[in-house]
Amino acid sequence: MLNKLTSMRIEGQHNVCNAILSIAFLLSLVYLYNSLNRSDDVKYYKRNFNMISLNLNNIDELLLRDNADTARGRNMNCTIWTCVNIYRCGQDRIKVFVYPLQEYVDANSGEGAVHLTNEFYQILNAIVKSPYYTPNPNKACLFVPSIDLLNQNNIRAALVNKALGSLEYWSDGQNHLLFNMLPGTHPSYNRVIDVNTDQAIILGGGFDSWTYRMGFDVSIPVWSSLLRKGVMAKSNNEEYLLIVAQLNIFPKHLWILQNISEEHPKEILFLKQCENSSLTRCAVHLKRNLFQYPKVLGKVISANRKEELKNQGRLLYNKYFRSLEALTLTILEYLQCRIFPHNNRDKRHWNFLDSSSGKGMNPLFLSRVVNRAEGFTAVILTYDRVDSLFLLIEKLSLVSSLHSILIVWNNQHKAPPLLISRSIKIVHTRDNRLSNRFFPYKEIQTEAILTIDDDINMLTADEVDFGYEVWREFPDRIVGFPSRLHVWNNFTSHWRYESEWTNQISMVLTGAAFLHKYWSYMYTYRMPPIIKQIVDSRMNCEDIAMNFLVANVTNKPPIKVTPRKKFKCPECINNEMLSADLNHMRERSYCINEFTQIYGRMPLRAVEFRADPVLFKDNFPEKLKRFSDMGTL
Repeated sequence: MLNKLTSMRIEGQHNVCNAILSIAFLLSLVYLYNSLNRSDDVKYYKRNFNMISLNLNNIDELLLRDNADTARGRNMNCTIWTCVNIYRCGQDRIKVFVYPLQEYVDANSGEGAVHLTNEFYQILNAIVKSPYYTPNPNKACLFVPSIDLLNQNNIRAALVNKALGSLEYWSDGQNHLLFNMLPGTHPSYNRVIDVNTDQAIILGGGFDSWTYRMGFDVSIPVWSSLLRKGVMAKSNNEEYLLIVAQLNIFPKHLWILQNISEEHPKEILFLKQCENSSLTRCAVHLKRNLFQYPKVLGKVISANRKEELKNQGRLLYNKYFRSLEALTLTILEYLQCRIFPHNNRDKRHWNFLDSSSGKGMNPLFLSRVVNRAEGFTAVILTYDRVDSLFLLIEKLSLVSSLHSILIVWNNQHKAPPLLISRSIKIVHTRDNRLSNRFFPYKEIQTEAILTIDDDINMLTADEVDFGYEVWREFPDRIVGFPSRLHVWNNFTSHWRYESEWTNQISMVLTGAAFLHKYWSYMYTYRMPPIIKQIVDSRMNCEDIAMNFLVANVTNKPPIKVTPRKKFKCPECINNEMLSADLNHMRERSYCINEFTQIYGRMPLRAVEFRADPVLFKDNFPEKLKRFSDMGTL
């Protein structure tokens, strides 16, 4: 068209008008191209041109001839850096292009290469409706051919090889995604689809350690429409550690399981399908050989533990696997994290359950004790008190369980002090905000965080070490030293912040407290944003906000350690100090009431105990006590 316009001979006024109209049409095309680069390019493109059509009544046919290009065999050495052109993917978000629906037919026999199934159509539809989709192949990071490879038994491999090779943007399979759930069935049990996939990423349901390309392919579950009926009966069988009831197991795995069950018949129940019923399983090595299925799948755990495991299982299933749409979005989100690892979220993000209603489950519910050798990271929020900061660092360096120190320098008008140490790192923040102390900094390499103010230098090494030991036993709690209480005022019908000595506590202040680094992620990305706005605007209440957050998710109180209560030396107190300001106390009461309204309930729980070391008050020689240097106030 450009050649026609540039070679057009303009003769007379009529030709001039024609030229102007033609140029106007060309400019309209340029405008259209630019419009596709706007933020609303997807809607505009689909509405006006319908480039990516999933209309089953409008599928073009492509003849695969004998001389058609053919995809090459699978490259077993592919990695995300060698077989994916990362430069196509921008800086922070993947874009996925879906090829238009097309029927690939052998030019000689008229046979189709594949048959489009309802399941694969749902996958394509989910991608097109997802925020990762782009109708513009020039903007795409990843490409999804509309070639249904879910079931190896439903495809003609030779024709599929030609179909893949004929794709406009195939380029040896780079940046292409191929979905396959069943690479083979009985008796072959292939572990990977038998198609020339070249450098494409395979999203497969049959990988083993030999066929899976680590960090490149994606292992996905096999979807079945029968999952929608998945009602699990209640089990009364609680005798075995492991129950194997799966049918059609790979022969090599079957042989291994049989041998193990023969060696441990009291711990492993190995079942096969009975001849006359699909609702029962027959034991291989037991006299009592008839078991109801799926009732037999029970395990020896407490009722509370069962409920927690069920809730966690429902969470994962409903969020990631309940439907093909959910599964597809999970795959895309996983690829997003893989291609942009610098934006990868905390691994516990995948187990997150929104518990704003207070009915959620603690994401750290798995009962375990954190490894002592890992130690903790001390996160010190400071602004300009260099002398007290150096004193605190000196004190912390004596703590045996200390792993590293992270200094959060909140002063944008002054450079932080120079500290030369491998175990000390400094983050210079962009804004002076209290919430900076809870940001999930990449420099934090331990699970445990000791959040501590720069002027808290009176804690002994034994006190800090003991606090860490208590946190190891309760990694989902806030464990620390200064404690406070929320009290209901019947006269004002509001909550009041209480800092005096009482027999109860409901908060442990994060000026000197241990917590799991997961809560930093929750505070930054999952806590209601308005709470962080309140904290940063008032320069107050960040510790109360963290206590609300943890209590709202876990429904558990914090744990106070040691009898120490006061953290400021008496001679240092003056009327100008923030903690002595009555307005400061009023604001903290306001925060409690506002946070309660935001959460829709009062999540804080009061408790009447604290944790002290064994032999702490006993009349024994100090050398027999593990934590002998423990203060009284």
